[in-house]
Parts: sequence; structure tokens; C-alpha cells
Amino acid sequence: MQKWRQWESAPDSDWGTALEREAVIRPLAGERKLGQAAVQGAGRHLGVSRALIYRLVARYRQRPKTSSLLLWKRGPARNTRCLDQSREDLLVTCIKEFYLVGEQPPLAALFQEVRRRFAEHQLSAPNYRTVVRRVEGLDPRYVMAKRQGSKRAREKFGPVGVSTLRPDFPMDVVQIDHTLVDVMVVDREHRESIGRPWLTLAIDVASRAIVGFSVSLENPSALSVSLVLSHAVLPKTSWLADRELQTLDWPMAGLPRLIHVDNAKCRAALKDDWTKPLLR
Repeated sequence: MQKWRQWESAPDSDWGTALEREAVIRPLAGERKLGQAAVQGAGRHLGVSRALIYRLVARYRQRPKTSSLLLWKRGPARNTRCLDQSREDLLVTCIKEFYLVGEQPPLAALFQEVRRRFAEHQLSAPNYRTVVRRVEGLDPRYVMAKRQGSKRAREKFGPVGVSTLRPDFPMDVVQIDHTLVDVMVVDREHRESIGRPWLTLAIDVASRAIVGFSVSLENPSALSVSLVLSHAVLPKTSWLADRELQTLDWPMAGLPRLIHVDNAKCRAALKDDWTKPLLR
């Protein structure tokens, strides 16, 4: 039998294999339906069977991290549960009643609650990794619905509708959205992590060009939307000159006819009277 590979003990060679797999598996995991040609091509590229490709995609969809694609090692299967039924039921109850709530307690707090409840029932408590595995095995949409509300879960995991925006010319419609960048910013002196930055983009729908952006370590807010709007409206000549990038050409500027947003953070920045005609 086999069990999930513990990433802490994985050698560099296994991490190299996992990174190579991720470059191929990540695009497949984003597809709604896997085509045979794509699966066969991925198998040839990685030198593995089609069956393994399907398993790797399933593992990456369940847990989209590089460590999910590490090589397996012998031992009990990953989802094997060693707790007896009474302890298993009590652990499930702890997760439902303490963790899946609007207060969104961290895993460390859940583990302490598990130890307390097991002690009350005079049962030996499971270890931290067991608690983490039970939480990771939950449906992400169900967890988000319980902790952050059904609306947030629909926005995150619901089907993406077809856009009805039909711009006639550049700067006719501009979309604004935020994304958390896959970069870790470190302190200049001590090289310690200080967080991941948020990128706010303003995109012209007609040309698909970036007309403005803002990068900040602060969470998305009305300020980040205001900054990206200012950047989108104003000419970029001075901005490029300040950064000694005069050789680059960035002609996108001007007041958009419509601004399309899809979340409350963006709408909060568009409450001034002059922006109301732009809000759609």
C-alpha cells in the first residue's frame, strides 16, 4: 500500500519531479473536461501512463500545491483512517461545531478544542496532522459557505458566466479586479518575509491592454481602486520617465465610458458623484 508523501522529508530530486509535473498538470486541472489527446500528450511529456495523469490531476484539483505531485512512498493509503468510530465521530463534531463557523477560527485553535473535547470524553486525542487531513479532505466550497457565506462560495466556486460586454472602441469599457501575486516580498535587511502583494489591474476590454495598475501589501480597498483609476486615466509619459523607461511606449490613457467591477471593494471606491455614470 501507499500513503501521501510528507513534503518535509522529500529530497530535492523529488521536488524537481513535482515541479516538472506541475507545469504540465496545472493547465489540465483547470479544464472542465480532460481530452484524450491532452492526457496522452501529458503522459508522453512526463513519461508516465494515462491512468497516472488522471490521478495527478485529481490530486492537484483537490489540493492545488506542488507538494500534491510529489512521488508516493510505501505505507498506508493517504485516506486511511485509523481512528475508531467513536473518536472519528467526535472529531467530525468538533470540526462542524467549532471550525465551520463564521468566526473562522484557525487550525491551531481547532486542535486545542479537539484536545479539550477528547479529554472531556476521556479519549486519546488525534495528533495535529490527523486534524489537518480531516479539514483538507472537506469540500472547499462547503467550507467557504459555512465560514464565509453562500454568496462568497458561489463567487469563488460557481460557474463563470459568459461576458455580455461588447465594447465598440478602446477605453469604452474598463474592467477592474484584484489578485494576490505569487511572490513573497522580503525585508531588505533581514530577508524575512513581510507578505504577498496584491495587484489591482485596470484592463481595457476592447484591446485587452493594461491601462493602469497598482501594487500594494495592503488588502484590496477603495484606496487601491482609486490609485489604479488615477493610473489608468493619466498619461504614462511622466510615470515612465520617473523610472527611466522612456524607451517604452504606453499610450493607454483617458477617461473610460464604463467601468465594470464585480465586488464590493471595487464598488466602494466608485461612490463619488463623478464616477456614478461610469459604474455598471
